[in-house]
Amino acid sequence: MATADDYVGLITSEHNDKPKYVAMVRALASAIADQNNVTSSLPDLFSLDSAVGVQLDAVGLWVGISRIVAVPIDNVYFSFDIDGLGFDLGVWKGPYDPDSGLTHLDDDTYRLFLRAKIGANNWDGTLGQSKAILDLIFNGGTYVFIQDNQDMSMDIVVSGDIPSPVFMAILFGGYLPLKPEGVRVNGYYSTSAYGAPVFGFDVDNQYIGGFDRGAWATSDLTLINQLMALTQQVVAVAPDVHHLVHVLLPEALTYP
Repeated sequence: MATADDYVGLITSEHNDKPKYVAMVRALASAIADQNNVTSSLPDLFSLDSAVGVQLDAVGLWVGISRIVAVPIDNVYFSFDIDGLGFDLGVWKGPYDPDSGLTHLDDDTYRLFLRAKIGANNWDGTLGQSKAILDLIFNGGTYVFIQDNQDMSMDIVVSGDIPSPVFMAILFGGYLPLKPEGVRVNGYYSTSAYGAPVFGFDVDNQYIGGFDRGAWATSDLTLINQLMALTQQVVAVAPDVHHLVHVLLPEALTYP
């Protein structure tokens, strides 16, 4: 990062002993150095990975999508009375968000939204590239795939780890524009067992599994949120259960 001292240090010996001259150069160089530093910081300020607030809104203008969602998203606000929308699951309701849903996305959710739109802007309409886009958005243990029904219709399915309620609401609401023109989406579905593929015949992979592996697909967001809540409870006590089964019980059975 440039400073005024970098420029003052370039003054020749003929003038560097003149205090007024050095002060004038420092004053002029400070403004130029500050301007250069601000300009060089702009790429990071408006980077999709690091931009926040109004800078992220500006990125959205370039990409072509706003953080204000036109259609309200249901079943995402924090609530004590609905399973799957409690602590670490539901989204806190803002002062200007309507009771029917979420319209103003936070930075992290909006960033996901922008990645989806960028992928859609460059999509060639094939299932192969749609998989690459979905894998970019839903990474880790979450697998989202498109089922081509060969009748100008398709299904969008989530298997493996179920994303948070707000991400599921965005996906199920049809906000990810990965649909060829003239093709209808029959529905959006998710595995009914966290971490499991959806049930199906003749396929055995991370997307679809048979008996003893696959789980029924569901389009009920409330049920999916309940599964997420149950999973959180199981994960919280998993270390205690492991200690009970593998340490305490064996010791009790072998005690004379």
